[in-house]
Amino acid sequence: MPEKRDFATLFQGTSPQLIAVLTGTLVAISDGMHYGWTAPVIPILLNEQTRPFETTLHECEWLESALMIGAFCGLPTTIYFVDRIGRKYSMLLASAVTFVVWIVIGVAKNMTYLYAARFFAGMAGDMAFVAAPMYIAEIAHPKIRGFLSSIIYLMMLIGILFVYAIAPFVPYYVPSIVGGALALIELVTFAFMPESPYYLIFRNLNDEARASLGKLRKYDRSDEVEKEFEDICQAVRRQKTEKGRPQDLILIPSNRKAILIMTVLNGSQHLSSISVLLMNLHLILNEAGSVYIETSYAAIIFAALMFIAATTASMILDRCGRKVLLTISALLTGTSLLVIAIYFNLMAAGHDVKSISWLPIVSVMCYAAVFKFGLGIVPIVVTAEIFPTKMKAIGMTLADSMYVLFAIISLELYAWLHDAYGNHVPFYLFSACCYLTALFTIFVIPETKGKTLEEIQMLLKGHDKEVSVHLPKYAGEIYG
Repeated sequence: MPEKRDFATLFQGTSPQLIAVLTGTLVAISDGMHYGWTAPVIPILLNEQTRPFETTLHECEWLESALMIGAFCGLPTTIYFVDRIGRKYSMLLASAVTFVVWIVIGVAKNMTYLYAARFFAGMAGDMAFVAAPMYIAEIAHPKIRGFLSSIIYLMMLIGILFVYAIAPFVPYYVPSIVGGALALIELVTFAFMPESPYYLIFRNLNDEARASLGKLRKYDRSDEVEKEFEDICQAVRRQKTEKGRPQDLILIPSNRKAILIMTVLNGSQHLSSISVLLMNLHLILNEAGSVYIETSYAAIIFAALMFIAATTASMILDRCGRKVLLTISALLTGTSLLVIAIYFNLMAAGHDVKSISWLPIVSVMCYAAVFKFGLGIVPIVVTAEIFPTKMKAIGMTLADSMYVLFAIISLELYAWLHDAYGNHVPFYLFSACCYLTALFTIFVIPETKGKTLEEIQMLLKGHDKEVSVHLPKYAGEIYG
């Protein structure tokens, strides 16, 4: 019973923040549909009975690249818009572009339309996954910031599950209707949500910031809003004294540490093989000789397990802490990949593995659960927390570019090692990367659970004593 009261207390007075985050991340479902769209749709495009126009396998293979290229090309505009028009309106802009993209995909008459649509989908996804984590980190109460920051990733997983479950069984244009509807709902609902108080204060719009904070918090007294408003003002004033040039990501020690953490965490996500498995799951299971379940249904179960695990992690992220979940997840993910590597190694050595042909599919499903329990969700939460306000746009955009870059590296590395040495070698490498990530988490990454953004900056600067002395009351209500 005490645990239930603690859980209720944790979310007490946070409904305005929950509504803002839920309405602001609907486009992430649509972006997840874009990410997983090629897997079930390419067979439709190549099937003479179902394809909307004539195309080839080589042309279809460029659809995934078009999404990644769009994400890279969107980096400069993302940096500009999140600081120029704000977090909220950048998220709305991403929703508007996504809505148009789905219309183009649904009515496309040839591959040129799809290439253009995928390119702009990459740009919109880039902006959404930079602006939304910034917005969430800046509006969230410290006691639930981890949970709220994880919602955007849960939304993306819902999108992947949607497109896996819908696209193979309906006409080509139906996923476009679903994705476009989600983007339109965000445009209508999120327009009424408040802008980030941090951003408004940074732009010297103090009255608007005070009003925004009042809408986001359910304090009993106005002086409590004023107290938090003054704390944010003090944090922004201090951070404004730090230069906001790109080179300051390297010149300032705390920013340097944030870059290191961000790079390792984004690298660890993909070097633990998530992109490889999402884009090659059918081929990997077929090569393993698993005959216990059809690959199309295995993909749906795989996505469902990821969503369940990520949802569970998001609910306990602010109770257990980032480091615990990340360490446990890295160790168990590494073990799942090690089992897969050993299985393929036995196959390559000529051993009869028919009696244990169930092992790869079980390991893959275990991977889906344990990866999303930490490695798949904690990095996006931590990355949104560790950059100061003035460097947040550059830092988050760089994090997004690292995410795309490591996705490409992992896919190319897998293809090369698989062709040159066999399927077991890349999985041994990915397993080792997971174990190294666990060590890095234990010794380098600070615990940010229950801390304000200002306190996290003090931790990165090494001011542990200052953090403990100046812990604001509203940040310590739950954690003491």
